[in-house]
Amino acid sequence: MSQSLVSHPTSNDLLVLHTLRCIGFSGLAGVARAAGLPESDVESELIDLAVAGLVTHASGDFGGWGLTEEGRAADAERIADELAAAGARGRVMAAFDRFMVLNPELLDLCTAWQTRTTDGALTMNDHSDPAYDARVLDRFTAFHQRAEPVCAELSGALLRFRRYPVRLADALARARAGSVEHVADSTSSYHTVWFHLHEDLLVTLGIPRH
Repeated sequence: MSQSLVSHPTSNDLLVLHTLRCIGFSGLAGVARAAGLPESDVESELIDLAVAGLVTHASGDFGGWGLTEEGRAADAERIADELAAAGARGRVMAAFDRFMVLNPELLDLCTAWQTRTTDGALTMNDHSDPAYDARVLDRFTAFHQRAEPVCAELSGALLRFRRYPVRLADALARARAGSVEHVADSTSSYHTVWFHLHEDLLVTLGIPRH
């Protein structure tokens, strides 16, 4: 492991703040799952961040945690400082360029999973044809194998990126085991995790989403 990786781990408070920035408004379980931390640790950090005015909490059945404008600004500043301190901008930018080559294919795969052409007409995929789903999942598996080196490069640049390949592999494994929602239709689906990684890369590099 290089010295930069040892010297520049992401603190838990920044990891929780940044996770919330990347995934958007979420309940405690969702933040913990995305951050890769125990719920008790995440809750403690969120409370401290709320006291500092960086996050806010809404109660109720559809409640959860979200960033304030101050929290968004603080995250952008601290993430930029982390990237500079690690000297990792070049590696992350190179991985981002490779990510963007893969991104359109991932979107096409999700479309192929959610819809299909039957008798010349585009219809929703009701997953009643296991052979069709298996073919699309095989393409997802091949895609994932090509995405793994990009994730490895990011993980080598900044330790906090290590949670993405774990989450992506878990979503794919669950989908192949029969949980079809883990392809593109749940908060822990392959598509959702990929979207979170895309957002993380944009925020880390200071690139606005168009």
